[in-house]
Amino acid sequence: MIAPLRALLHRVGPLSRVKMFRDAPMQTQRHMLRTMLNHAAPTEWGHRYDFADIARQDDVVAAYQERVPLHTYDDIAEDARRIRRGASDVLWPGTATHFAVSSGTVSDGKVLPVSTETIDANRAFSVGVGLNYLVETGKWRFLLGRHLTLPGRVAEDPDHPGTYAGEVSGILAKHAPGFFKALYQAVPNEVSFIENWETKLKTIAERTLDQDIRLVVMVPSWAVVFFQDVIDAYNRRYNAQATTVHEVWPNLQVFISGGVALRSYREQLQEIIGGPMDFIETYGASEGFFAFQDDPDDPSLLLHLNNGVFYEFVPVDEHGAANPTRHTIDTVETGVRYALHATSYSGLWSYDVGDVVRFTSLDPYKIEVAGRTSEMIDKFGEAIYADEVRSALREACTATGAEFDHYHVAPAPMRSGEAPHHEWIIEFATHPGDLDAFRDAIDRHLNEINRHYHIRRQSRGVGAPVIQDVPEGTFYAWLKASNDYISGQTKVPRMSAERTVADAILNARPSADAEVHSDQL
Repeated sequence: MIAPLRALLHRVGPLSRVKMFRDAPMQTQRHMLRTMLNHAAPTEWGHRYDFADIARQDDVVAAYQERVPLHTYDDIAEDARRIRRGASDVLWPGTATHFAVSSGTVSDGKVLPVSTETIDANRAFSVGVGLNYLVETGKWRFLLGRHLTLPGRVAEDPDHPGTYAGEVSGILAKHAPGFFKALYQAVPNEVSFIENWETKLKTIAERTLDQDIRLVVMVPSWAVVFFQDVIDAYNRRYNAQATTVHEVWPNLQVFISGGVALRSYREQLQEIIGGPMDFIETYGASEGFFAFQDDPDDPSLLLHLNNGVFYEFVPVDEHGAANPTRHTIDTVETGVRYALHATSYSGLWSYDVGDVVRFTSLDPYKIEVAGRTSEMIDKFGEAIYADEVRSALREACTATGAEFDHYHVAPAPMRSGEAPHHEWIIEFATHPGDLDAFRDAIDRHLNEINRHYHIRRQSRGVGAPVIQDVPEGTFYAWLKASNDYISGQTKVPRMSAERTVADAILNARPSADAEVHSDQL
């Protein structure tokens, strides 16, 4: 059954697009860029940079990079506001009716227009992830049951009637394929879009207890919370003593992850699920859907080169410079950290996504997300990145038997007579037997993998890390205090070069007699 299906899907449908970019990757990217330039030539930005002439050049990439600069949200903010008010043909042809909130709120955050073409591309990406899993593994039983997603909320914008604003996952859910809504969707969108996040999780848990859930799509940090809600609801309804999700949904087979790094939560998820599970990680953002795990045994993500995005990569040490090097997939190297910039079907032109990626393979092009461009500490010349922090935490947990729920790393307050150092604020799920051994494992690992850190430690320019073991519920208390609205897109910054978040988290520590919410993040 699977061999003929594989052949068919590689000829038609979403997987044919995957095959195209596997066979001719740079040709696919050039064609993508030229198509977007021609399509957007009549727009304001098309006239500003003469997209029509750029598209006619033999070396369209070189001409584009010579004439069109890199952009941040500040460069498009006023145009985005005009588009929300109904302006047409600004960044992309026509008007926009959907807007993705990439940070902040609908009223005052970074709000990006999402075109019909991008919605179509994101929908094809999502279907393609499921089909790729089916073809590569031959496991088809997930198609016999219901699929459960936890999207963010999207709603009509009262300030701009006829337009919808919210999280990109909500926009995707609103425009899910008809066959998915009819055959697989576990709960209707009116439930998925409940405004209060805690109420939403508990409502979905109650409504799916007796369904045959076989696939879930969730942000892993929130999945831990939701799965506990499912177990608790099941035990209340049936006076049972279930401890795992597998006891509630015995046929659950696939977990599709996005939003935050899966590797930080995988062991916790495996434990609470309590049965065999295939994990598939995806990488998407408000700007587009970029990469997915095409091989369940390889955690690297296959960069989707034919999904409405032209990619550029700026070395992180040049990020923010006046004239940085702008790489394409043709010139990237493995092991180098790059700031990702996207040109998209929604009229984003060399737009700074804010993420740092690193290539693990160039044939095919596979990446891992190394963090955010803002997630790096270099206060004392140590240049610590988010992926190094994650690997150090994993190493320390393995060495001491610990498990963590949440963490944040920041430079420690400077005190007279002390070397500067980092403060690691950690909410443990399982405490290490020896907190000093946990600290030493982090320090040792960073010395091994980061030359700058090693030099600073040797010269005593940086002291050993300090571990702040905070009570259960601390991060959730900070989250509620610092956000008017909590959703699937609400995340804790894992690192900061400043003390603002660290101090607020420490100040949010619950008192001993306060109600504690377990794993609420």
